[in-house]
Amino acid sequence: MSFQIPEDELRFRAVRASGPGGQHVNKTSTKIDLSWDVGHSGSLSDAEKRRVIEKLANRIDAQGVLHVTSGGRRSQLQNREAAIRRADELVTKALHVPKPRKPTRPPKKAKEDRLAAKKKRSALKEQRKRPDPSE
Repeated sequence: MSFQIPEDELRFRAVRASGPGGQHVNKTSTKIDLSWDVGHSGSLSDAEKRRVIEKLANRIDAQGVLHVTSGGRRSQLQNREAAIRRADELVTKALHVPKPRKPTRPPKKAKEDRLAAKKKRSALKEQRKRPDPSE
């Protein structure tokens, strides 16, 4: 399942970025700071909102806004697309519910083998003891 955040719910802010680009990087704002208000999103149910907020707690501020930045590329458009992709991936992973584990029991034969091995080891150790002089 792949979740796509609706574009109209995203907010973008262009800021100056560090990295490659020489003087270009000093004059243009190519780094993108993407914000998405998870708490007020109409594209998620309440249970999904809680799950996303819980799983992405380190990226969500006190107001319930998810922040993703991208500044690795020289183009503002490429950084914008990369930020959207990253946000979609994060939310998709957060929404994934692992299937519940079914507890299993060891087979009867494995239990019998384990007990037989313990008895054998116990008998071997018993043989090593010195005989009790009082008997």
